[in-house]
Amino acid sequence: MKLRVIRAARMSDAMAQLRAELGEDAVLLSTRRVAGGVEVTAAQEQDDEPLMIAPDSARNHRPIPPDLARHNVPAALAQKLAQGRLATALGTVLGFGKLPLGPAPMLLCGPPGAGKTLTTAKLATRLVMAGAKPLLITADGKKAGAAEQLAAFARVLDLPLAIASGPAALAKALARRAEGQPVLVDLPGCDPFNPVGARGLAALLDVAKGAPVLVLPAGLDADESAETASAFRLLGCRWLLPTRLDAARRLGGVLAAAATGLKLTEAGTGQDAVAGLEPLSPEWLAKRLAAPALREDLAS
Repeated sequence: MKLRVIRAARMSDAMAQLRAELGEDAVLLSTRRVAGGVEVTAAQEQDDEPLMIAPDSARNHRPIPPDLARHNVPAALAQKLAQGRLATALGTVLGFGKLPLGPAPMLLCGPPGAGKTLTTAKLATRLVMAGAKPLLITADGKKAGAAEQLAAFARVLDLPLAIASGPAALAKALARRAEGQPVLVDLPGCDPFNPVGARGLAALLDVAKGAPVLVLPAGLDADESAETASAFRLLGCRWLLPTRLDAARRLGGVLAAAATGLKLTEAGTGQDAVAGLEPLSPEWLAKRLAAPALREDLAS
Protein backbone atom coordinates (compact mmCIF):
# COMPACT_ATOMS: atom_id res chain seq x y z
CA MET A 1 0.00 0.00 0.00
CA LYS A 2 1.34 3.42 -0.97
CA LEU A 3 0.79 6.26 1.51
CA ARG A 4 1.04 9.89 0.55
CA VAL A 5 0.87 13.01 2.70
CA ILE A 6 0.21 16.23 0.81
CA ARG A 7 0.26 19.78 2.13
CA ALA A 8 -1.24 22.67 0.22
CA ALA A 9 -2.69 26.11 0.82
CA ARG A 10 -6.25 25.00 -0.03
CA MET A 11 -8.12 21.71 0.10
CA SER A 12 -8.95 21.90 -3.61
CA ASP A 13 -5.22 22.18 -4.44
CA ALA A 14 -4.41 19.22 -2.18
CA MET A 15 -7.16 17.10 -3.77
CA ALA A 16 -5.99 17.96 -7.28
CA GLN A 17 -2.41 17.01 -6.41
CA LEU A 18 -3.67 13.82 -4.75
CA ARG A 19 -5.59 12.72 -7.86
CA ALA A 20 -2.59 13.58 -10.05
CA GLU A 21 -0.15 11.50 -7.99
CA LEU A 22 -2.26 8.55 -6.82
CA GLY A 23 -5.04 8.46 -9.42
CA GLU A 24 -8.76 7.96 -8.95
CA ASP A 25 -8.40 4.84 -6.76
CA ALA A 26 -6.82 6.71 -3.87
CA VAL A 27 -8.55 6.35 -0.49
CA LEU A 28 -8.75 9.43 1.73
CA LEU A 29 -7.54 8.55 5.25
CA SER A 30 -7.46 11.89 7.05
CA THR A 31 -7.43 15.65 6.64
CA ARG A 32 -6.37 18.35 9.08
CA ARG A 33 -5.61 22.02 9.22
CA VAL A 34 -1.91 22.92 9.48
CA ALA A 35 0.07 26.11 9.44
CA GLY A 36 -0.26 27.62 6.00
CA GLY A 37 -3.11 25.41 4.79
CA VAL A 38 -4.23 21.79 4.98
CA GLU A 39 -2.67 18.34 5.18
CA VAL A 40 -4.23 15.33 3.42
CA THR A 41 -3.22 11.71 3.97
CA ALA A 42 -4.31 9.09 1.42
CA ALA A 43 -3.48 5.52 0.42
CA GLN A 44 -3.34 3.52 -2.80
CA GLU A 45 -3.18 -0.24 -3.03
CA GLN A 46 -1.02 -0.16 -6.14
CA ASP A 47 2.69 0.11 -6.73
CA ASP A 48 2.45 1.99 -10.00
CA GLU A 49 4.48 5.13 -10.47
CA PRO A 50 2.43 8.26 -9.78
CA LEU A 51 1.04 10.04 -12.80
CA MET A 52 2.42 13.57 -12.96
CA ILE A 53 0.26 16.06 -14.78
CA ALA A 54 1.97 19.28 -15.78
CA PRO A 55 -0.02 22.50 -16.02
CA ASP A 56 -0.85 23.73 -19.50
CA SER A 57 0.83 27.10 -19.53
CA ALA A 58 0.17 27.62 -23.23
CA ARG A 59 -3.62 27.64 -22.96
CA ASN A 60 -5.20 30.70 -24.51
CA HIS A 61 -7.44 32.47 -22.03
CA ARG A 62 -10.74 33.80 -23.31
CA PRO A 63 -13.00 36.33 -21.60
CA ILE A 64 -15.45 34.69 -19.24
CA PRO A 65 -19.02 34.93 -20.59
CA PRO A 66 -21.25 37.14 -18.42
CA ASP A 67 -23.67 34.29 -17.69
CA LEU A 68 -20.91 32.11 -16.26
CA ALA A 69 -19.42 35.03 -14.32
CA ARG A 70 -22.84 35.77 -12.81
CA HIS A 71 -23.05 32.18 -11.56
CA ASN A 72 -19.58 32.45 -9.97
CA VAL A 73 -18.19 29.64 -12.10
CA PRO A 74 -14.46 29.16 -11.29
CA ALA A 75 -12.26 30.90 -13.84
CA ALA A 76 -10.45 27.78 -15.09
CA LEU A 77 -13.74 25.94 -15.62
CA ALA A 78 -15.37 28.98 -17.19
CA GLN A 79 -12.51 29.14 -19.72
CA LYS A 80 -13.27 25.59 -20.81
CA LEU A 81 -16.99 26.31 -21.06
CA ALA A 82 -16.36 29.43 -23.13
CA GLN A 83 -15.43 27.34 -26.16
CA GLY A 84 -18.36 27.70 -28.57
CA ARG A 85 -22.00 26.92 -27.79
CA LEU A 86 -22.58 26.58 -24.05
CA ALA A 87 -24.69 23.42 -24.20
CA THR A 88 -22.09 21.71 -26.37
CA ALA A 89 -19.27 22.78 -24.06
CA LEU A 90 -21.17 21.55 -20.99
CA GLY A 91 -21.63 18.15 -22.63
CA THR A 92 -17.94 17.98 -23.47
CA VAL A 93 -16.42 19.24 -20.22
CA LEU A 94 -18.83 17.70 -17.70
CA GLY A 95 -20.17 14.18 -17.39
CA PHE A 96 -23.88 13.38 -17.52
CA GLY A 97 -25.56 10.06 -16.78
CA LYS A 98 -28.61 8.32 -15.40
CA LEU A 99 -29.08 7.56 -11.73
CA PRO A 100 -27.87 4.03 -10.92
CA LEU A 101 -31.34 2.64 -10.14
CA GLY A 102 -30.18 -0.88 -10.93
CA PRO A 103 -29.66 -4.17 -9.15
CA ALA A 104 -27.08 -2.72 -6.75
CA PRO A 105 -28.33 -0.69 -3.76
CA MET A 106 -28.36 3.04 -4.37
CA LEU A 107 -26.50 4.76 -1.53
CA LEU A 108 -27.31 8.42 -0.95
CA CYS A 109 -24.32 10.21 0.58
CA GLY A 110 -23.64 13.81 1.38
CA PRO A 111 -23.03 16.45 4.04
CA PRO A 112 -25.61 17.01 6.79
CA GLY A 113 -28.75 18.77 5.59
CA ALA A 114 -28.13 18.20 1.89
CA GLY A 115 -31.58 16.68 1.27
CA LYS A 116 -30.74 12.97 1.23
CA THR A 117 -33.87 11.83 3.07
CA LEU A 118 -36.27 13.81 0.87
CA THR A 119 -34.41 12.61 -2.23
CA THR A 120 -34.77 9.01 -1.00
CA ALA A 121 -38.52 9.58 -0.64
CA LYS A 122 -38.75 11.06 -4.14
CA LEU A 123 -36.94 8.09 -5.68
CA ALA A 124 -39.06 5.64 -3.68
CA THR A 125 -42.21 7.35 -4.99
CA ARG A 126 -40.94 7.06 -8.56
CA LEU A 127 -40.26 3.35 -8.15
CA VAL A 128 -43.68 2.71 -6.62
CA MET A 129 -45.40 4.57 -9.47
CA ALA A 130 -43.44 2.37 -11.89
CA GLY A 131 -44.75 -0.78 -10.17
CA ALA A 132 -41.74 -1.62 -8.00
CA LYS A 133 -41.66 -2.03 -4.22
CA PRO A 134 -38.21 -0.90 -3.05
CA LEU A 135 -36.67 -1.66 0.31
CA LEU A 136 -35.88 1.53 2.20
CA ILE A 137 -33.01 1.64 4.67
CA THR A 138 -32.00 4.56 6.83
CA ALA A 139 -28.60 4.52 8.49
CA ASP A 140 -29.05 8.08 9.74
CA GLY A 141 -29.77 7.49 13.40
CA LYS A 142 -28.04 10.65 14.66
CA LYS A 143 -30.02 13.36 12.86
CA ALA A 144 -33.12 14.23 14.85
CA GLY A 145 -36.24 13.12 13.01
CA ALA A 146 -34.45 11.59 10.01
CA ALA A 147 -35.77 8.06 10.58
CA GLU A 148 -39.23 9.40 11.45
CA GLN A 149 -39.36 11.45 8.25
CA LEU A 150 -38.53 8.48 6.06
CA ALA A 151 -40.86 6.25 8.09
CA ALA A 152 -43.74 8.62 7.32
CA PHE A 153 -43.08 8.29 3.58
CA ALA A 154 -42.72 4.52 3.92
CA ARG A 155 -46.14 4.26 5.58
CA VAL A 156 -47.80 6.34 2.86
CA LEU A 157 -46.15 4.27 0.12
CA ASP A 158 -46.67 0.97 1.98
CA LEU A 159 -42.97 0.14 1.78
CA PRO A 160 -40.70 -1.82 4.13
CA LEU A 161 -38.25 0.32 6.10
CA ALA A 162 -35.19 -0.89 7.98
CA ILE A 163 -33.23 1.24 10.45
CA ALA A 164 -29.53 0.37 10.56
CA SER A 165 -27.40 1.84 13.33
CA GLY A 166 -24.05 0.71 11.91
CA PRO A 167 -22.29 -1.49 9.35
CA ALA A 168 -23.39 -4.78 10.93
CA ALA A 169 -27.03 -3.71 11.07
CA LEU A 170 -26.83 -2.44 7.50
CA ALA A 171 -25.49 -5.80 6.32
CA LYS A 172 -28.40 -7.60 8.04
CA ALA A 173 -30.94 -5.22 6.52
CA LEU A 174 -29.53 -5.73 3.02
CA ALA A 175 -29.62 -9.50 3.51
CA ARG A 176 -33.42 -9.29 3.87
CA ARG A 177 -34.01 -7.86 0.39
CA ALA A 178 -36.00 -9.99 -2.01
CA GLU A 179 -34.33 -11.13 -5.22
CA GLY A 180 -34.25 -8.25 -7.68
CA GLN A 181 -35.79 -5.81 -5.19
CA PRO A 182 -34.53 -2.20 -5.57
CA VAL A 183 -32.86 -0.80 -2.47
CA LEU A 184 -32.48 2.85 -1.44
CA VAL A 185 -30.14 3.59 1.47
CA ASP A 186 -30.28 6.98 3.21
CA LEU A 187 -26.80 7.27 4.73
CA PRO A 188 -25.96 9.61 7.61
CA GLY A 189 -24.73 13.11 6.86
CA CYS A 190 -20.94 13.13 6.77
CA ASP A 191 -18.23 15.75 6.97
CA PRO A 192 -15.70 14.09 4.64
CA PHE A 193 -12.88 16.18 6.10
CA ASN A 194 -13.44 14.72 9.55
CA PRO A 195 -11.37 11.51 9.74
CA VAL A 196 -13.80 9.80 12.10
CA GLY A 197 -16.81 10.64 9.95
CA ALA A 198 -15.03 9.67 6.74
CA ARG A 199 -13.98 6.30 8.14
CA GLY A 200 -17.52 5.68 9.40
CA LEU A 201 -19.01 6.39 5.98
CA ALA A 202 -16.34 4.28 4.28
CA ALA A 203 -17.29 1.33 6.53
CA LEU A 204 -20.96 1.64 5.55
CA LEU A 205 -20.10 1.90 1.85
CA ASP A 206 -17.86 -1.15 2.09
CA VAL A 207 -20.66 -3.23 3.61
CA ALA A 208 -23.35 -2.03 1.21
CA LYS A 209 -21.34 -2.61 -1.99
CA GLY A 210 -23.73 -0.41 -3.90
CA ALA A 211 -23.73 2.70 -6.08
CA PRO A 212 -22.85 5.82 -4.02
CA VAL A 213 -24.56 9.03 -5.17
CA LEU A 214 -23.46 12.38 -3.76
CA VAL A 215 -26.40 14.59 -2.79
CA LEU A 216 -25.11 18.18 -2.61
CA PRO A 217 -27.11 21.39 -2.26
CA ALA A 218 -26.81 24.05 -4.94
CA GLY A 219 -25.90 27.60 -4.02
CA LEU A 220 -22.71 26.77 -2.13
CA ASP A 221 -19.37 28.49 -2.68
CA ALA A 222 -17.76 26.97 -5.77
CA ASP A 223 -14.44 26.14 -4.07
CA GLU A 224 -16.19 24.52 -1.13
CA SER A 225 -18.43 22.50 -3.44
CA ALA A 226 -15.44 21.29 -5.44
CA GLU A 227 -13.49 20.35 -2.31
CA THR A 228 -16.47 18.51 -0.84
CA ALA A 229 -17.16 16.68 -4.09
CA SER A 230 -13.50 15.68 -4.40
CA ALA A 231 -13.51 14.26 -0.88
CA PHE A 232 -16.68 12.24 -1.48
CA ARG A 233 -15.28 11.07 -4.80
CA LEU A 234 -12.26 9.66 -3.00
CA LEU A 235 -14.71 7.82 -0.74
CA GLY A 236 -16.31 6.19 -3.78
CA CYS A 237 -19.04 8.49 -5.10
CA ARG A 238 -19.36 8.56 -8.88
CA TRP A 239 -22.72 10.29 -9.42
CA LEU A 240 -23.93 13.76 -8.40
CA LEU A 241 -27.49 14.79 -7.56
CA PRO A 242 -27.64 18.51 -6.70
CA THR A 243 -30.60 19.70 -4.64
CA ARG A 244 -32.38 23.05 -4.14
CA LEU A 245 -32.11 24.12 -7.76
CA ASP A 246 -35.53 25.72 -7.34
CA ALA A 247 -34.06 28.19 -4.85
CA ALA A 248 -30.38 28.58 -5.75
CA ARG A 249 -29.50 31.73 -7.68
CA ARG A 250 -25.90 30.75 -8.43
CA LEU A 251 -24.94 27.38 -9.94
CA GLY A 252 -21.17 27.77 -9.95
CA GLY A 253 -20.94 25.31 -7.06
CA VAL A 254 -22.87 22.64 -8.99
CA LEU A 255 -20.60 23.00 -12.02
CA ALA A 256 -17.45 23.00 -9.88
CA ALA A 257 -18.58 19.82 -8.09
CA ALA A 258 -19.35 18.08 -11.37
CA ALA A 259 -15.97 19.12 -12.79
CA THR A 260 -14.25 16.89 -10.21
CA GLY A 261 -15.36 13.88 -12.27
CA LEU A 262 -18.82 13.14 -10.90
CA LYS A 263 -21.65 12.49 -13.36
CA LEU A 264 -24.57 14.90 -13.20
CA THR A 265 -27.80 12.90 -13.00
CA GLU A 266 -30.91 14.71 -11.78
CA ALA A 267 -31.64 17.78 -9.71
CA GLY A 268 -33.89 18.35 -6.74
CA THR A 269 -36.30 21.14 -7.66
CA GLY A 270 -38.76 21.27 -4.77
CA GLN A 271 -40.50 19.45 -1.95
CA ASP A 272 -42.92 17.51 -4.16
CA ALA A 273 -42.26 13.77 -3.80
CA VAL A 274 -43.86 13.05 -7.19
CA ALA A 275 -42.35 15.73 -9.43
CA GLY A 276 -39.46 17.05 -7.37
CA LEU A 277 -36.62 15.66 -9.48
CA GLU A 278 -35.55 16.97 -12.88
CA PRO A 279 -33.26 15.02 -15.25
CA LEU A 280 -30.18 17.07 -16.05
CA SER A 281 -28.84 17.51 -19.56
CA PRO A 282 -26.41 19.98 -21.15
CA GLU A 283 -29.33 21.76 -22.84
CA TRP A 284 -31.36 22.09 -19.62
CA LEU A 285 -28.36 23.34 -17.69
CA ALA A 286 -27.36 25.83 -20.40
CA LYS A 287 -30.89 27.25 -20.41
CA ARG A 288 -30.84 27.62 -16.64
CA LEU A 289 -27.42 29.29 -16.66
CA ALA A 290 -28.61 31.80 -19.27
CA ALA A 291 -31.87 32.60 -17.46
CA PRO A 292 -31.86 36.17 -16.07
CA ALA A 293 -33.80 35.06 -12.97
CA LEU A 294 -35.20 31.96 -11.35
CA ARG A 295 -38.07 30.44 -13.27
CA GLU A 296 -41.19 29.12 -11.69
CA ASP A 297 -41.29 26.33 -14.23
CA LEU A 298 -37.78 24.86 -14.26
CA ALA A 299 -38.75 22.24 -16.82
CA SER A 300 -39.72 24.76 -19.51
